[in-house]
Amino acid sequence: MSGETIAPGAWLGLLGGGQLGRMFTMAAQSMGYRVAVVDPGDHSPAGSVADRHIRADYLDQAALDRLAADCAAVTTEFENVPARALEFLAAHCRVSPHAAAVEIAQDRVGEKRFVESCGIAVAPFAAVTRAADIDRAEPALFPGILKVARLGYDGKGQAGVDDRAAARAAFAAFGEVPCVLEKRLDLARELSVVIARRARDDSTCFPVTENRHARGILDTSIVPARVAPGLAAAAARAAETIAERLDYVGVLCVEFFVLAGDALVVNEIAPRPHNSGHYTIDACVTSQFEQQARVLAGLPLGSTRLHGPAVMVNLLGDLWRDGEPDWTHVLRHPTAKLHLYGKSEARPGRKMGHFTVLAEDVGTALETAAAIRRALRF
Repeated sequence: MSGETIAPGAWLGLLGGGQLGRMFTMAAQSMGYRVAVVDPGDHSPAGSVADRHIRADYLDQAALDRLAADCAAVTTEFENVPARALEFLAAHCRVSPHAAAVEIAQDRVGEKRFVESCGIAVAPFAAVTRAADIDRAEPALFPGILKVARLGYDGKGQAGVDDRAAARAAFAAFGEVPCVLEKRLDLARELSVVIARRARDDSTCFPVTENRHARGILDTSIVPARVAPGLAAAAARAAETIAERLDYVGVLCVEFFVLAGDALVVNEIAPRPHNSGHYTIDACVTSQFEQQARVLAGLPLGSTRLHGPAVMVNLLGDLWRDGEPDWTHVLRHPTAKLHLYGKSEARPGRKMGHFTVLAEDVGTALETAAAIRRALRF
């Protein structure tokens, strides 16, 4: 990464106030940095722990001017920050990731075309900008999944479609915004790779993670992934290729589908730390959030060595149906770690926190995680 090292004591800026920003803020503060968060919410997970919370829209000029004047460097905690904001800030201070990389990840069609240009497989797809595109789509794309091209996450903005009629109905329900129609694949597993990159030949991958989803939301991450070493290495190489082709600086996640015969297909990329990398806080020498702070400050990357097998489980707002859960059900297990995000309102499907279980082997970690789930009744 070009530029001088930013010493502790300096201000780092963050666009976005969610839980990823909260964990970045805490990591940066532990290294001696001060963090200013721009987020429009009155109470946000990151804003509540930041040294300064600027309550403003991401394109608010006064807020951007203040970040540019006060911060030595700025990063993001979610990919839907307007690229225009990053472009403005890059003219005044260090910004990572750069706007061009974020812009690619903001559009599912552009993202898929980019990954294909890297020589890496994606699910068969067709861009949909009008109903006629559905009529022209290859029959082999059905049954499929129609996804909005922008702003969808955690299963939102997508619908399973068995035929053209269902696809047209879903397109209409989405307001006929640009979409992508993907062939529904028969998955053996889902994997993800989190990579931190400073510059060419200066990057490191965290251990490959095996993921389970429920209702389109990540439920459980298992590390190390229970796959052949060759498959894990192939996933890491693909992530490295994508990061290099993007000229990426920062922390990046690449999500993969594993098909029959261990064929790898990229699902999507996230230009930021990722939910499936939360285990790194407790299970690795360096967390994904510390890596984000290191890259932003121009510091050397930390070790991604795994202390031992781990299982991470998301805690959704559904658990609060009868009030605050009894967290002793988690903490009575001495190798379980609880992380709550400080969100004021629990809603079904909303990520409120997670717990991570460490163990000598994956099987034991899974058994402990299952016991905690039963005790919390989910």
